Amino acid sequence: MPSRPSSGRRRPATIAAVAVAGAVAASVWFTSGSASAGTLSGALYRDPNTQVVKWVAANPNDSRTPVIRDKIASQPQAHWLSSFNPSTVQSDVSTYIGAANAANRIPVLSVYEIPNRDCGGASAGGAPDFNQYQTWVSNFSRGLGDRTVIVILETDSIALQTCLSASELAARNQALTTATQTIKAGNANAKVYLDGGHSAWNSASEQANRLRAAGVQYADGFYTNVSNFQSTSSEASYGRSIISALAGAGVPGKRQIIDTSRNGGASGDWCADDNTDRRIGQYPTTNTGDANIDAYLWIKPPGEADGCGYAAGSFVPDLAYSLASSAPYPPSEPPTTAPPTTAPPSTPSTTPSPTPTRTPSPTPPSTPSPTTPPPATGACTAAYQTVNSWQGGFQGQVTVTAGTSAVNGWTVTWTLASGQSISQVWNGTLSVSGSTATVKNASWNGSLAARASTQFGFTANGSASNPTLTCTSP
Repeated sequence: MPSRPSSGRRRPATIAAVAVAGAVAASVWFTSGSASAGTLSGALYRDPNTQVVKWVAANPNDSRTPVIRDKIASQPQAHWLSSFNPSTVQSDVSTYIGAANAANRIPVLSVYEIPNRDCGGASAGGAPDFNQYQTWVSNFSRGLGDRTVIVILETDSIALQTCLSASELAARNQALTTATQTIKAGNANAKVYLDGGHSAWNSASEQANRLRAAGVQYADGFYTNVSNFQSTSSEASYGRSIISALAGAGVPGKRQIIDTSRNGGASGDWCADDNTDRRIGQYPTTNTGDANIDAYLWIKPPGEADGCGYAAGSFVPDLAYSLASSAPYPPSEPPTTAPPTTAPPSTPSTTPSPTPTRTPSPTPPSTPSPTTPPPATGACTAAYQTVNSWQGGFQGQVTVTAGTSAVNGWTVTWTLASGQSISQVWNGTLSVSGSTATVKNASWNGSLAARASTQFGFTANGSASNPTLTCTSP
């Protein structure tokens, strides 16, 4: 891989596990609600088939699993398409989009197919030529459906151009312009963002000029900080400068997306494979509180290697644990080892804050009371707790505990009180029949060792009550 200055970014090296095989299970996780700023509104889709989710499911007894599970696997991340597959991409994308739509969540797709991507570096590859690239993009666009989808188009394709001749650059810019227009024509509700580099790379004016040449006028905006570690405040300031420069050049109304997957610690050199000073940043959300910023996303999946110490795109548990170990837990989603001690807000917290503040506490609250007797051999029990309430709704938390023998899968059922309806569930899969609510384990938290526990949570409409729960295990 060619050497680059530390300010010269680096590609996300996410080249593994990109095609969707078969139907995708629709797990509902607490991510984000209606946005208070920007042009996006809604919760983001969490793919239940990511590398990190599969690792968690396969390693329930690993000491690193609780941290990786609760702080990384629980979060929505971009789904990368980096395998050149023009004959199957339409069906692959259609399957993925269908799963997200069924869950009523916004999918995030990262397209990484541009010819000569990464200038032949650790993530070299892409389409063989621009004609075949356009064929791939056309097939991709036909699988996007007609609902909101976020498309992160070709990381580093605009900020990294050192390997291109003038004619090659002109061809790339035309390809990006055409790709944007093709995607928009395929799905009018697709939100397309072009490569904005990051705040320690090209100047804002230079990046704005490059974006204009690549057709940002046809896109919704640009994204920054993919696979880099610049602070959110620095990226927001950089984005405002790009937006201002674009507006001054006759391209107004563009907005930014910031990758916050690994910017919670030190900035600097692009590669995190052998660094321990990196941290996950703000949790993914469309609720940014900034009219210039449409979303904070995890575009580069935390724990997947950059290519300098491990194979590019491979999942490395030690790296994931290092990124997450000292980070706060997701807002309104307490760790499975101990409930939070922060005071509940006076209004419903159905949307995580862009600045997480919840931290684990070793001291459990004094009020939880199990609604079922102690677990018996081979069985499981479930204990309910209301952790937050507001006018017209509440947030509940259920702790599932195995008996004296391990269990492999669990199901919790209860009867909803009059006027109650469940709006969201995380860490489990919900079904409702009449007034009976049923939550089954997610793919990663169904196997429990003897006496071990896990938790799921939900938000509901109506007044909080103390339900009688029934837990069963196959």
